[in-house]
Amino acid sequence: MRLFFPFYSSIDRRSLDFGPVDFLQNLEISMGERQYQFSVMYTWLSGSSLQVYLVDCPELFHRSRIYTEDRDEVVRFGLLCRAALESCQLMGWSPEIVHCNDWHTALIPVYLRAFYTWDELLANAKTVLTLHNVGYQGIFASSVLQDLGLGDHLSYFDAEDLRADTVNLLKTGLLHADQLTTVSPTHAEEIQTPEYGMGLDSLLRSRSDSLEGILNGVDYGEWNPANDPLIPFNYSAEDLTGKERNKRALLQDLSLPYDPQAPVLGVVSRLVHQKGIDLLAGAMPGLLHQLDLRLVVLGTGEPRFEALFRSLHRRFPRKVSFYRGYSNELAHRIEAGSDLFLMPSLYEPCGLNQMYSLHYGTVPVVRATGGLADSVQPWESEAGTGTGFLFEEYSSEALTEVLHQALNTFRDQPAWHQLMLNGMGQDFSWTKQVHEYEALYRLMLKRVEGTPSGSQPEL
Repeated sequence: MRLFFPFYSSIDRRSLDFGPVDFLQNLEISMGERQYQFSVMYTWLSGSSLQVYLVDCPELFHRSRIYTEDRDEVVRFGLLCRAALESCQLMGWSPEIVHCNDWHTALIPVYLRAFYTWDELLANAKTVLTLHNVGYQGIFASSVLQDLGLGDHLSYFDAEDLRADTVNLLKTGLLHADQLTTVSPTHAEEIQTPEYGMGLDSLLRSRSDSLEGILNGVDYGEWNPANDPLIPFNYSAEDLTGKERNKRALLQDLSLPYDPQAPVLGVVSRLVHQKGIDLLAGAMPGLLHQLDLRLVVLGTGEPRFEALFRSLHRRFPRKVSFYRGYSNELAHRIEAGSDLFLMPSLYEPCGLNQMYSLHYGTVPVVRATGGLADSVQPWESEAGTGTGFLFEEYSSEALTEVLHQALNTFRDQPAWHQLMLNGMGQDFSWTKQVHEYEALYRLMLKRVEGTPSGSQPEL
C-alpha cells in the first residue's frame, strides 16, 4: 500500500521526520499549456511502518487554506492525481487497486484510461471511488478540461454537462470507477433517492450493483476516555467516577454553574444547514426556558447560526456557552463532560462524533439518517437495550420530543447508567471496520481476468 497526499504548507514540518524520495525530485508535468514542477517527500504513518508520500508543489499547495476558491482549485487536485500515477511509474510499482476519495481524486479513472493504458504497470489497475459527501461534487466550467490536459478527451465526460458548459468531476468518477463506496450502509441507500442524491441519484441507481456502504471507523488511540491526555480526569466503563468530575470541570472553565441534576448537552459541529442547526434554533429556546440544563456549543459556520448561539448565550448566560471556532482540546472535553451529544443532521454520510460520544459514555441524540442510523440503536427502557435516542421527521418538534424522552431517562439514574455502559461497549474501531474494505479489495481482485475462481489474491 502506498498513500499519496498533497504536502500542504499547513502541515507541521517540525512534528514528523520528512525525507526526499531521491529519484522523485524536481519533476515536471504538463497540464494543458502549463508546466508544473513537483517533488515527492516521504514520512511514516504514525504508529506504523507504512510510508506516506507527500506531493510537494509549492505553487499549488502552499496556500493559507487546504481548500480554496482560487481559480486553479481544480488544477491543484488534478496535479495530485497525475503526480501519484507518475510516481508509481517512476517507482516501477504496479498498483492493483487505486482507491480515490471524493471529487478531488475522481479523475484518476479517467487519467488512467486517457494516458496510461500503454504502460503495463498501470494498464490493469482497478479503481475504487469513495463518496464522503455527495453534496460536494467539483462542478466547474468545461474550460478547465484544457487546464487539466483533458481537452482532447471529452468523450469521458457527460455530454449534457458539456452542452451546459460545465463538468462535474464527482459524476465523472462515478461513471468510470470500477467500484463505488460510501461511508455507511444507510447512506448508500439514501443517495440513490432524489431527496439525498443531490442530482446524482439516477446515476447512482444505475450503478447500484457496484455501490457499497462501509461504515467509517474511529481512532480509539486518540479518542479514549481511559487515557485521553486532553481531559482532566480519565475514566472507563469499569470506573465512571471521572465522568462527573469532567462535567464539573468543563462547566467551571466555561463559567456555567454545576448541578449534578442539570444535564449538559454538547454540540461540536460545523454550524451549517446540513448539520440540522435550524432544528436546534427551533427547539432550544423553549427547552432552555422551561428546564434546568446546560448547552455547550463548539463550532463555526454560517453567520446566522453563529448569531443564534451568541443570542442564546445572552438570553441564558448561566445555561449556554458558545465557543466560535475550533479547539481540539475543548472538543475532547465536551465529549467527556457532556451527558448528551446532539446531532440532528439533515443528512450525515457517516458522522464520527456520535461514535466518540458512545465511547465516552455521552449519550447521542441523533436524527435517523446515514451513519447516525447505522451506529446508534434506540434506547428500549423495558429491555435495557440501545445506545441513544433517534428521531426521523426533520422538524424542531420531533427533536424536542426526543429530547424530552432523553431528559426523562436522565432522571432515572439506574437506566441512564445502563444506557451509558451500552454505548461504551460498542466497537467502531478501524481494527474492526477495515475488514470490510479488505473483503471488497479481494472481491475486486477476483474479478480480474485470469484470476482463478475461489483463489485468495495477496494484498
